[in-house]
Amino acid sequence: MNDYRLYLFDFDYTLANSEAGILKCFHLALRGAGYPDVADDAIRRTIGLPMADAVQQIIKGTKEEARAFIEAYRPLADRYMTEGTVFFPRALETLRALKKRGAGIAIVSNKTGSRIQEKFDRDGARDCVDLIVGSDEGIAPKPAPDGLCHAIKRFGVPKDAALYTGDSTVDAAAAAHAGIDFAAVLTGATRADAFAVYPHVLLLDGVEGLLVR
Repeated sequence: MNDYRLYLFDFDYTLANSEAGILKCFHLALRGAGYPDVADDAIRRTIGLPMADAVQQIIKGTKEEARAFIEAYRPLADRYMTEGTVFFPRALETLRALKKRGAGIAIVSNKTGSRIQEKFDRDGARDCVDLIVGSDEGIAPKPAPDGLCHAIKRFGVPKDAALYTGDSTVDAAAAAHAGIDFAAVLTGATRADAFAVYPHVLLLDGVEGLLVR
C-alpha cells in the first residue's frame, strides 16, 4: 500500500452523518414550496450529489424550479443543518492520528464548504483539517475531478501520494477522473457491490480503517 502524504475526504456519510439535518430541511422546504412530500429513502439516495442534481431528482422539476427550491432550502439549512449533523464516532480521532503521522488532511465535498467549517468549529475540531473545498468555491462539483485536483495542487504533492476516501460512486468516479487512489467506506447509502466497477484500493466499514491498513 502506498505511503500517502495527503488524505482527502468526502464529508456527508464519510466523516459525518448529516442525514437528520438534510431530511428535516428537505421535508420543510417541500412543504413550504407546495411540493408533495417524498420518502426519506428517496432523499438519502441523493446525499452527496451536487445540490442542483439532488433537488431535481426529488422535485422532478426544471433547472429553474430547482434553483428556486434551493433558495427556499438555504435558510432552513442555515437553521437546522449543523445541529442535525454528527461526526461518526472515530472520525475526528482518525483525522488527528493521520495528521500526527505528518499527512495533510483536506475535505472535498459537494456540500457548502462554510457549512462544513461551521461543524468543525462548533465541535472544537478546527485542528483536524487543513483545507476544505466545498460547493461555494466555484469549482465544478464531483464527479468532476476539479476539487480533488485543486486540493492536490494546494498541497504540492504528486497524485500517487494522495488518497481520496468517500462513501458513494460519485466519490469513486471523481477519484478515477482525477487519477488518484480511492478508499470506499460503507457508512453511507451505497452498498459494497456498487463499488466493484470503480477502481479502489480499500473497502472499509469506516474511516478508522485507514489507521490499521
